Amino acid sequence: MTRENFKFEICANGVESCLAAQEGGADRVELCAGIPEGGTTPSYGEITVARRLLTTTRLHVIIRPRGGHFVYSPLELERMEADIRAAKELGADGVVFGCLNPDGSIDAEANSRLLASAQGMSVTFHRAFDRCSNPTAALEQLISLGFDRILTSGQQPTADQGTALLARLHRQAAGRIILLAGCGVNETNIHAIYAATGIREYHFSARERVAGKMLFRNPAVFMGSPDADEDTLLYTTPRRVRATISSLIDRGE
Repeated sequence: MTRENFKFEICANGVESCLAAQEGGADRVELCAGIPEGGTTPSYGEITVARRLLTTTRLHVIIRPRGGHFVYSPLELERMEADIRAAKELGADGVVFGCLNPDGSIDAEANSRLLASAQGMSVTFHRAFDRCSNPTAALEQLISLGFDRILTSGQQPTADQGTALLARLHRQAAGRIILLAGCGVNETNIHAIYAATGIREYHFSARERVAGKMLFRNPAVFMGSPDADEDTLLYTTPRRVRATISSLIDRGE
């Protein structure tokens, strides 16, 4: 088992995390804003600077106009198409999106529209898959639509809890589409997930807490949720990226 047998993707919450992912040896990043909402489309400036600084790590961009469910209105789809075109013009290597019908099935029409805009780019169907009502049927439909990979935790809160379904999906895919195991993947469990599933692509954040630079704090005022720690930032670190990769590669089969 060698490094070349695997791909590692970092969920990057900004340019700083992108650079840490690259330094740590990641193959690509999924650049996101709005991490507390599960990831939303990053800004034009974020994509531009990340593209300039990422020289050895591929840049994928999430296309998600808001948090919440994955049933999108015509206006939301129009914005998503525009964001895909912008990401392509800025030099992103791939995009990440996913659209569902209200019954939990794959929205073939909406996804086809977005795939047409993303032609020539690598395309991942994100964890909307974990909200699908029939994952077996959904996998076949995503293959037919032309997606390159599926990011999934096996329809469980974390990938290490979803290994049973991940293993079944990996066998079902049989090389026709890539399974990208993600959510809760870290240096303590990545080898066990691989051993249970055989999956060779992994998505993780490898973040650490960094104290903010504000010296003055007003405990009465919050910019978001009152229970959020707004004086501490979370960034990917090269140390944790390397540690997670090594905990899989260095342990061998």
